[in-house]
Amino acid sequence: MDPIVVAAATALVGAMATDAWQQTRAVVVAWWRKVRSEQAETIQAELEATQIQVLAARERVDPDTEQALAGIWRLRLQQMLDEDPAIGQQLQRLMDEHLAPSSRSGKQLRIQQNITAHARDQSRQFIAGRDQHITES
Repeated sequence: MDPIVVAAATALVGAMATDAWQQTRAVVVAWWRKVRSEQAETIQAELEATQIQVLAARERVDPDTEQALAGIWRLRLQQMLDEDPAIGQQLQRLMDEHLAPSSRSGKQLRIQQNITAHARDQSRQFIAGRDQHITES
């Protein structure tokens, strides 16, 4: 699978749980209208349905469902790219200018909402949003 497809689909689904989603959705539908005008209305409805599923998955803390939804959009975008490789540059621009910035803000919000820690007695806790390396001294 093309790396831009993986990144774009993941960012698209991630953006669905952000405050910027309405604007991002409008941009995605406008982009779709340019590259596949006959599918634009259907895509808009599917984006709305997927957003409902993403929000429900996040509420249930169900990352598997969210990954499956991203997989559906990866397949759809890869099919488009296979049929018309020229779409790749347009998809990259959509990713860079709209999807990546929207999804980054959503990841930050999700981390802030899901990390809870309680230390008692002599226990230690180490919390990281990414890689963490702990060595004994």
